[in-house]
Amino acid sequence: MTEAEKLADFAVRIRSSDLGDDVRLQLKIRVLDALGCAIGALGSPLAAPLREHMKEFGADGACMLIGGGRSAPDRAAFFNSALVRYLDFSDSYLAKGETCHPSDNLGAVLAACEYAGRSGADFLTALAVAYQVQCRLSDVAPVRAKGFDHTVQGSYALAAGVAKALGLDAQRTAHALAICGTAFNALRVTRTGALSNWKGLAYANTAFGCTHAALLAMHGITGPLEVFEGDRGFMQSIAGPFELDWSREGLDRIGQTILKRYNAEIHSQSAIDAVLELRRQMKLTGREVERVDVEIFDVAFRIIGGGEGDKRTVRTKEEADHSLPYLIAVALLDGEVMPAQYAPERIVRADVQDLLRRVEVRPSEEFSARFPREVPCRVSLQLKDGRAASLEVRDYEGFTTRPATWESALEKFRALAEPYIAGSLADRVAGAVAEIERMDVRDLAERLGQVTPVRIEREEGVLQYGP
Repeated sequence: MTEAEKLADFAVRIRSSDLGDDVRLQLKIRVLDALGCAIGALGSPLAAPLREHMKEFGADGACMLIGGGRSAPDRAAFFNSALVRYLDFSDSYLAKGETCHPSDNLGAVLAACEYAGRSGADFLTALAVAYQVQCRLSDVAPVRAKGFDHTVQGSYALAAGVAKALGLDAQRTAHALAICGTAFNALRVTRTGALSNWKGLAYANTAFGCTHAALLAMHGITGPLEVFEGDRGFMQSIAGPFELDWSREGLDRIGQTILKRYNAEIHSQSAIDAVLELRRQMKLTGREVERVDVEIFDVAFRIIGGGEGDKRTVRTKEEADHSLPYLIAVALLDGEVMPAQYAPERIVRADVQDLLRRVEVRPSEEFSARFPREVPCRVSLQLKDGRAASLEVRDYEGFTTRPATWESALEKFRALAEPYIAGSLADRVAGAVAEIERMDVRDLAERLGQVTPVRIEREEGVLQYGP
């Protein structure tokens, strides 16, 4: 058997009964979190042009678009994945040499399940498969240092998850993996230097292509089954040799993914936590700060601290949420890092532009050795009146050492989603996630399609649902 066939066997053998109670709960928490991010992105600058793009190629189709409308499964996978990803507020998985966002798979798996008429239990099972595949390939076959994007491992996760959702047999699943793994090997330049809209759309594009490829495999189209180990395959061309025994894999990685407390790149979370705690302790407004020094683990330094390009030239949302100097500065000034901190007028304001240039970021060998078990950092403030303070932290609420709960995910969902949901619809969406294994996926899709893309004001309410 080829490695693709072994991976296909893993995807096919997983059953809903293999999901224990904890795995189900962890999946529901991440689904609710991702849907909150998606609904919260409906007011983003990209949402309207992407919706027009969907309409241009046909307003009808088998699958729901969040916020209204329908399209073909592959286009729904693209659109809904783009919404999940846009805010950069969704979950993450930290491997030593790779970082990925497994909830990026949700849009494609949801579309495939809706298209195939699957149950909510089938949806959770297919999503669990996608999570496991992406996280394990990130563990053993990182590609970031080779100049490739984490969407590369995602192509295999999407193929496995979508094939599972479609109910493909092992042979067709293997060919879906072969096509996707061969076709979608994106470059790391997506997330280095001057960042563009593509940072938030790269995985959505992979979701579009992989959903399309899995549907081709469903109809018997074949791909190169030696995609992993073959001549000029993934191992030889990109990752190097690695071993992964899919016959022994379970579904444990979902519990090792982490949720964001702040609307910022994942490696910044502990630093933002530290600076906000210092702000609270010292009763600062940010204007008193003369200088900020941040010592942090090397991965954070490379991606958001200046190791992969200039992080002090910040003009756009994409540059802001991947600039640790901006994130530290805006946290000090505003006391929070949420979608409002990425409004164009906020990004270019003089106060934050001045302060971010006085934030120094350095990698620490000690902190680097503790990553990814911890996300340690030390933030030191020098105030204009001569006072100084420093705080070292090792994690934050939402990390594996202090995991998110259903209640905390629900609070975040409400904060992001309710401005776009009228009446009791927020309750109904959250309730559908809580009870998803006892529902049809089309019921959840119908509720998501009723969400309005127009921001509305409503009185505060209380959601009563829980799994």
